[in-house]
Amino acid sequence: MTVEQKTRTNSKFKLVGSKDIGYNVKQVDVFLDRARAYFLNPDSSGKAITSFDVRTASFDPARGGYNAQAVDAAMDRIEDEFVLREKELLINAEGEKAWMIKIGKTATVLRARLHRPDGERFRHPLRKNTQGYSTADVDLLCRELLTYIEDNGELSVDIVRRAIFAPAKGGGGYEESQVDAFLDRVVELMAAIDTPAGK
Repeated sequence: MTVEQKTRTNSKFKLVGSKDIGYNVKQVDVFLDRARAYFLNPDSSGKAITSFDVRTASFDPARGGYNAQAVDAAMDRIEDEFVLREKELLINAEGEKAWMIKIGKTATVLRARLHRPDGERFRHPLRKNTQGYSTADVDLLCRELLTYIEDNGELSVDIVRRAIFAPAKGGGGYEESQVDAFLDRVVELMAAIDTPAGK
């Protein structure tokens, strides 16, 4: 058995075809091993890993790598587990009121931006050839998020995690980095709200 065959046999996730693009196997394995070790023993000397680290982790593309959808789904589950433990730790240390205050502060900040008019929620790229996200697509999701936060609307955190927006250039779109950073905070809030203690 060759090294490549052994790797493909012992893989944690399904691998794409040898000529197809997936996630770098080594990077995924190293991160997941670190995350698992820290989750099982947070008092170890290893570098702390938070739900934010899991949510923002990225892996290089690689031929014959791990199937991206399978890895993304696993990362979502791992993030939820980290969120749950962070919630339990805060409640145990400072009480449930402290948790509710934290959630309330995050929701207040997010609502302020969501209440902005369509077309004005985020910065527009200054250069006309800079690619951004479709203003209409982002605004549509923002309206759904506002309903979720203020009126207990039905919206899965996975929809936000997997949101895809049509490209738009210059003033016709929103700046990608600002939208991405905002949606990271939204996912953080939704994961916390939708993850009950004692899950």
